[in-house]
Amino acid sequence: MKKTFWISLAALFSTSFAYAGDVNNIVLKANKIGAEIKPTMYGHFFEDINFGADGGLYAELVKNRSFEFPQNFMGWNVFGNVKLMDDGPFERNPHYVRLGNSGHSQKHTGLENEGFFGIGLKENAKYRFSVWARGNGQSIRVELIDNDSMAETQVLVSSNLDINSSEWTKYELEMVSPVTIDKAHLRIFLTSDGNVDLEHISLFPVDTWKGHKNGLRKDLVQALADTKPGVFRFPGGCIVEGTDLDTRYSWKNSVGPVENRPCNENRWHYTFPHRFFPDYFQSYGMGFYEMFLLSEEIGAEPLPVLSCGLACQFQNDGEEAHAKLDELDPFIQDALDLIEFANGDATTTKWGKLRAEMGHPEPFDLKFIAIGNEQWGDLYTKRLEPFVKAIRKVYPDIQIIGSSGPNSEGKDFEYLWPEMKRIKVDLVDEHFYRPEKWFLAEGNRYDNYDRKGPKVFAGEYACHGANGKKWNHFHASLLEAAFMTGLERNADVVHMATYAPLLAHVEGWQWRPDLIWFDNLRVVRSCSYYVQQLYGNNKGTNVVPLLMNDKPVAGNSDQNGLFASAVWDSNTEEYIVKIANTSSQPQSVKLDFEGLKKKKLASRVEVITLHSDDIYQDNTLDKPSQIVPQNSSLNMGDKGFETDIPAYTFTVYKFKCEKK
Repeated sequence: MKKTFWISLAALFSTSFAYAGDVNNIVLKANKIGAEIKPTMYGHFFEDINFGADGGLYAELVKNRSFEFPQNFMGWNVFGNVKLMDDGPFERNPHYVRLGNSGHSQKHTGLENEGFFGIGLKENAKYRFSVWARGNGQSIRVELIDNDSMAETQVLVSSNLDINSSEWTKYELEMVSPVTIDKAHLRIFLTSDGNVDLEHISLFPVDTWKGHKNGLRKDLVQALADTKPGVFRFPGGCIVEGTDLDTRYSWKNSVGPVENRPCNENRWHYTFPHRFFPDYFQSYGMGFYEMFLLSEEIGAEPLPVLSCGLACQFQNDGEEAHAKLDELDPFIQDALDLIEFANGDATTTKWGKLRAEMGHPEPFDLKFIAIGNEQWGDLYTKRLEPFVKAIRKVYPDIQIIGSSGPNSEGKDFEYLWPEMKRIKVDLVDEHFYRPEKWFLAEGNRYDNYDRKGPKVFAGEYACHGANGKKWNHFHASLLEAAFMTGLERNADVVHMATYAPLLAHVEGWQWRPDLIWFDNLRVVRSCSYYVQQLYGNNKGTNVVPLLMNDKPVAGNSDQNGLFASAVWDSNTEEYIVKIANTSSQPQSVKLDFEGLKKKKLASRVEVITLHSDDIYQDNTLDKPSQIVPQNSSLNMGDKGFETDIPAYTFTVYKFKCEKK
């Protein structure tokens, strides 16, 4: 397949460029090693939207495992003598089920869980069933089943479990799936004559990321790690605020023993009636501890976002929905306690001790914290200010991130930026969900930003295709790549950038485009994903000036749709040039290196190309590799580097340096 691609690409180069215009002369000032590119420059923003946590990144396969959804049996089918009880062993999850004898040998008692759009199983893979149970001399049969099977039995694999305690006890067993199936169910039968109580019924693949028991889905985490992210923002945006303050994301509810973490509403289940998922809640199984640990294991700085005392302003018009200014102390204390949880001493601090008890005695070395998400107006600034003062007093080294509101320009944006400077936050979070024309016009966005003010965190952005083209097509990804050249060129101002949203289940999405799509067994990396990966894997250490017509290459009117940036990587001793040709015509490019002095360039140039002949094509679960980076190499040439870039193409060039 790849060979065919390169034959066709070569044909494109040999035939199409007869129509290209004049050569585009670009100058790289090799001796002008500029601003440091922060290690946090490119990363990920995680929010539990599109079933991104439960049913997604969090590897739990049982829906509503503790019967705490408002409709307690949502996700379950019950049969026989089943009673819902509410005096269970876990204070914040009081509900459990009591299975009793049906009174007849041919009548059965039990329950069946549908999972998240079914339960995905892989052939020969191990699955760990666990349950908190109570009962003397009782037994249950645990089955993984295929409801749609035409075989003589629905049962794929089963195992018996004896319950022999009048006290609540945790039981575990492992089962091996004999088949690969994406929509299995979990079924439990009472097989004894008495009563048995069951709580926190759980099923995990044994093969989770790093083998963690309360673990994450391995293939999804691997996709995150492969981008070499520098920062990981969590637990979300709008869910941090909540539709009301009672349902905001509370980090303290997401730590400690997983069986005692309470269920919470997810505002995304009712936000879009046209794509409605009434069974979408948060188990908090993948809580702040797990997200700190994930950040550490993928090499990213953790960036938690906390409520500032404002419920979602999009969903609440009146001030009565928000915490009053004299009611902020608990919210501020939550922020201080979180820093202690992440960094506090494991023996002398309350929250540091809890972190250690959960398995991580060493601090997580938290450096950043964001207060508020997309808030705006003085409702926000009046609440943000006391947070900043309190955090500065106790933790002066923590960098604080404020918000510029939900828009990238306009009244609220123009109000908030001066306020962020006055309040003296360290970074300002900007969000851009915009159509193609916006991305094409914003190549110079940061060129004239205040170099002495707060730095920029481009915390949520994605090109939302206009005219009904709002999906992960290649053209949108190309324009994101073009926009990112401006982020990179201004690395002295822009210290972080994260695409959003991150994850989406193909059967449970409400928002698109998204970086990574998945079903119960498969993962597809979008075109936008590969743009992020190319930037993350070719970040470099310092900006290098790159000019065309004595101006940055930012899609200006005389630059033929070209966007470009250049970096120096001191670790690999190479210059890396990224060029996005957003025009409908191929472009000839001549790249001159000024001021190499004691360096010379190697004779071969590594080339990585992202291209599609159909700009509205995307990658799918069935065709995940339609648009992926392609590697090749070119000769330097005696007179410098010259190349032709096809229409609608993003290319990374890597120039290795050698001493003269």
